[in-house]
Amino acid sequence: MTAFPDIAATPAELIDHRAVGRSLEAPFYTSPEFFDLDVAAIFAEHWIFVATEAELPEPGDYVTITLGSYSIVVVRDDDENLRSFHNICRHRGARILEQERGSVGNIVCGYHKWTYGTDGTLLHAPSQPQGFDPGCFGLKPVHVRSVAGLVFVCLAERPPSDFPDVAARIEPYLLPHQLRGAKVAAQIDVVEEGNWKLVMENNRECYHCDGHPELLRSFFPTYGYTEENLPPRLRPAHERYLQVDAELRQTCQRLGLPYELIEELDNRATGFRIQRDALNLAGESFTADGKVACRTLLGDFPTPRLGHLALHLQPNSWFHFVSDHAITFAVLPLAADRTLLRTTWLVHPDAEAGVDYDLDVLLAVWTATNEQDAELVGRAQRGIGSPAYEPGPYAPTEYQVEAFCNWYITRLRAHLTR
Repeated sequence: MTAFPDIAATPAELIDHRAVGRSLEAPFYTSPEFFDLDVAAIFAEHWIFVATEAELPEPGDYVTITLGSYSIVVVRDDDENLRSFHNICRHRGARILEQERGSVGNIVCGYHKWTYGTDGTLLHAPSQPQGFDPGCFGLKPVHVRSVAGLVFVCLAERPPSDFPDVAARIEPYLLPHQLRGAKVAAQIDVVEEGNWKLVMENNRECYHCDGHPELLRSFFPTYGYTEENLPPRLRPAHERYLQVDAELRQTCQRLGLPYELIEELDNRATGFRIQRDALNLAGESFTADGKVACRTLLGDFPTPRLGHLALHLQPNSWFHFVSDHAITFAVLPLAADRTLLRTTWLVHPDAEAGVDYDLDVLLAVWTATNEQDAELVGRAQRGIGSPAYEPGPYAPTEYQVEAFCNWYITRLRAHLTR
């Protein structure tokens, strides 16, 4: 590979010269200019996973989300519908809700007490002149939609038109887990010292999975490999996987659960991948022995041995759904070299901590995995910051990383063309 000749290249030039099959040039991960472009071209133009309906169980419940310079509110209104707004008062632009989450009767700006309903309408604006029309000053809306209990927002005036199709194709996989009626068992935020794309890329491959001993108790280390590139050391695990996967397919067919792989990661605006896949050991959950972490199953399943349903969505999320709980992961950019990873564990609404599940057991695998990944992402960010860095080649098992980068470059090009 010939290095890009101009160290002062513009983002557009770097995008045009991106080498297929290799990691991105350093400015994509380190430049504040690229960070601003990512917020504008990716996070302000695509559907972004931000929460679960379980976080908003009652009217007035809200969460706030930061995406670059944007602050968004998602709230359940008085009619129990989801609403989303820019977190900006229509008076003089003050930030309205400062907390990450809470519950309100009305939405009141703490500066001059302009008051809004949970549907965004302006209810009260003190000391306005005669003829003032409150109907012209409601909160600015943001597109919001729930997909089987997963909440997405889109800041664009015209969201990507393919999202309804994606939702229709993944909902049959998700609905049996009854996420809309679930409750939050725990939520943990980790700030990773790396660019948001490194967080996503790290999740898209298992080339590094020997660094996850807790996860590899139940997760097969053969993820991403094929018969052609499978190393001999993984052959026994692969044989075990084939056996368990065949049993899982028979179970899914008997129960009418969709399990087939759908993978459209870089050929559409809303890239996604979904598949129900086998787990090792008892095959039930992400635990040290593969058995359920929660006695009360999340859905109406006659067996807990259902492997895991894995969903990846560009640009900022991945999910794992097992019979007894669900784990959601939201990637939110903070700066060119800092990213918030928010992980949420959902369980059956009747499941009781200390009775139906041990919270430490429930959290153990993915808490450890997130901490390990954060260290790896930080290491990658520090290395890419060196003048000696140049893009390296992806291994065949990293094809999903290449797909993510190809999707990302394609979306940047589309944005700059517009």
